[in-house]
Formats: sequence, structure tokens, C-alpha cells
Amino acid sequence: VEDSRQRAAELFRWLVAPVAPGEFLGRHWERAPLLVRRGDPGYYAGLFSTADFDAALRGGEVHFGTHLDVTSYAEGVRETHNPSGRALPAVVWDFYQNGCSLRLLSPQAFSPTVWQLLSILQEHFGSMAGANTYLTPPGTQGFAPHYDDIEAFVLQLEGKKHWRVYSPRTDAEVLPQFSSANLTQAELGKPVLETVLEAGDLLYFPRGFIHQGDCLPDAHSLHITVSSYQRNSWGDLLEKLLPAALQMALEEDVEYRQGLPMDYLQYMGVTNSDAVDVRRTAFMEKVQSLIRKLINYAPIDAAVDQRAKSFLHDCLPPVLTQSEKAQTVYGFPARWQDGGPRDVDILITKDTEVRLLRHGIVRLCNEEAGVMLYYTTENSRVYHKEEPKFLEIDPEYTDSIEFLLSSYPNHVRVDTLPCETLEDKISLATLLFEKGILTTKKPLVQV
Repeated sequence: VEDSRQRAAELFRWLVAPVAPGEFLGRHWERAPLLVRRGDPGYYAGLFSTADFDAALRGGEVHFGTHLDVTSYAEGVRETHNPSGRALPAVVWDFYQNGCSLRLLSPQAFSPTVWQLLSILQEHFGSMAGANTYLTPPGTQGFAPHYDDIEAFVLQLEGKKHWRVYSPRTDAEVLPQFSSANLTQAELGKPVLETVLEAGDLLYFPRGFIHQGDCLPDAHSLHITVSSYQRNSWGDLLEKLLPAALQMALEEDVEYRQGLPMDYLQYMGVTNSDAVDVRRTAFMEKVQSLIRKLINYAPIDAAVDQRAKSFLHDCLPPVLTQSEKAQTVYGFPARWQDGGPRDVDILITKDTEVRLLRHGIVRLCNEEAGVMLYYTTENSRVYHKEEPKFLEIDPEYTDSIEFLLSSYPNHVRVDTLPCETLEDKISLATLLFEKGILTTKKPLVQV
């Protein structure tokens, strides 16, 4: 699929199939759990397996606490058993053999297939897509009942697992901002959904729905939980927007800078809340008026851009196919050969045809320091291991960036970029190519 937005939509369709995406969004998203029984143990074949788990351990880069948690849950008590240091196979499999569950955090750092799944889905959600994998021995439970602050998609990869899902207990726990502490069985009501997931099945539940899973005596369980929409609410946008609106109002409108009444402490505050006083009424009306007027100063697009900037920092870098790699800087054949460097120069001309590598990999933001182009191609596969990546762009180049975004997924000739001079067009295209943001229609160097 040429267009990364369409590719993301197709992958999401596969994730919730045979339920149609529209039906899922209308009936389940942020509303109610969904159970999909597929009767197809191979539905997720090739995504992640216990063999992949073992290979990650043997790679020597998995560390307890950072990448792997060893847990148990018995008689209402959840325990974590992490030693320090590297998670060596002999130690990890001994824990498992003794009834402990294994949670691999950020499996995308060790699995190219999980990395690809998440890097495509994040463009569909417009929000970070993360994952954890859980390997649980037969007849055990690794975690206490709890609710999360993410939308959760549980993909059963191997074996089977018994799940119970409970509705939020109070209005305050509907779509919560933060995850809960561990809960006890006594704090739960009756489950709204109880099922045994088998390989190929999917279970979705919104944030705030309490859940617990335990293994049956006759089978282990391996599942991956794909998550998104953490701190991605209207309230989170307003946290960015309202302080900026207030700052602008203070700068531009003298009414916000006028002093409070000298006697307001005498009739305002909790101790005066029951008093009938015309001064209280006038004070309340004044506050309401200032808040209503604040919308006129709200830089809504700028606040959205700041959230987009944070999202691009959260993003996984794109996964490239071999053919894509050959047409980007990542496949450029610069090398040392016969006593010197070869094929080092990136020779982009006016006739070179280019396009963005993916639609969702860049964001233009107007900031005090200038126009910044944030991008994802140099991000790490581990969450926030790298600082945000950006280029300061000459304001004259913004039209060209917007032209590349609007032209995607079509290739455009460099000489059609709306820069003033041909030299500027080639300079901008070369800069973006060197950062992995642009791909060319044909490899620049034939090897």
C-alpha cells in the first residue's frame, strides 16, 4: 500500500476484523469491551512467539526492571521478583518454571515485527502505540486486578487465558487519566465479560475497565497487549491551551490586568459561600465573563501543534522495506573501497523525483525561536531514549514542506518545490533526504 495513512487504516481493519472499523468506533471505542473469537490459531502467526521471547533473552540486551518484570499473584498478593542486571535465560526460565509470569516491556526494541505493527498503527491512532508481552505458566496468575489509563487490545498469540473484565466502579473511573493501584477481589463486583481467549482471538477494553487474567491448568499463555490513547483527551489538550490563552489575554487585554476589588476577601471564599451579597454575584459574573472572553485568545492550532510535537517524540521510527531503503539515505551506498571513500556525494538535481517517506513523520511548528520541523526518522525503538529531533527551517521553506505533505503519496520533481531559487530547492531536498525524511523515486546511485 503506497499511502501510509491507508496502510495504517488497513492494519487497524485487520486488528479488529471481522468487526468493521466503523462499528468498532461507534459501539466499543472508549465505551465497552469487545471480544472477537476467530477460531484461527494462526491469525497472528509471525508477530511474536515464545521462540522470539527466548531469542531476545539470548541476545543479552534484556535487563530486569528495564525490559523484563518477573511477577506472581497468589492469595490476593501481587509480588515482583526482579533481580538486578541482565535477564539471562537460565535465571528467567527458572523463575518461569517456578510459576512466575514474565512481562517483556517494549518488545518492539527486540522484535522487528512488533516494531512494524506499532509504527504503522501509531499513524492511525494519531497517538503513541505501545506494547507489552506477557508469558504466563499454566495454572498461575501474574497480576492483581487493576484498570489502566490506555485503550487496550489483547492479542492472544499462544495457548489460552481466562479473562474477567469489570465495568468502572464510579463515574470518576470512567476514562481515567491514570492507572489504578492493585485491587482486591473484595473491591470488584460481577464481571461484565468472562471468557477464555485462545490463540488468534482479540479482547479490547477501554481505559478504566478493571481486568484480570489467569492461566488454565493445562496450557501456558502468551499474549501481547497493544495500547494507545494515553493522556490524549480533550482535557490534556486544554492543559496546553488554557495557560497559553491566559498569557496572551494578559498581554493584549487590559481587563485581565486590572486589580481585584480591595474588599473581595471579605465576601469571597468558602467561609462566605452561603452569604447573599450583591458583591459576590458581581464577582462571580466578572470571573465568568473573563473565562468566556478567554476563548478569543486561545491559540488552538498552536496548542494542537505542541501536542503533535510531543506525539512525534513518542513515535517509533518507520520500518523500511528493502526497496524503500534503496531509495533513502539509509540505503545510500557510501563506503570505503580501494583506499578511499566511494559514492559519498548525494547528487539531487532539479529532475530528481521525491516524496515524504511517510505522511505522519513530520510536523511544522511555529515557535518563539523560529519555524521548527519535527521528525521521527531518527527516533529510537525504545520510548524517549532520544531527545526530540527537529530542524530549524527558513520560513521561506514552509510552503515547500506543506507542498510535500499535500502531494503525498505522489512523487514530485525537485524543481516544482515552491522555493525562490533552484539552489534553494536542491538544498532543501538534500537536507530532508539526509535526515531520512525524503525518499526518491529511483535510487540516486545505481549499484
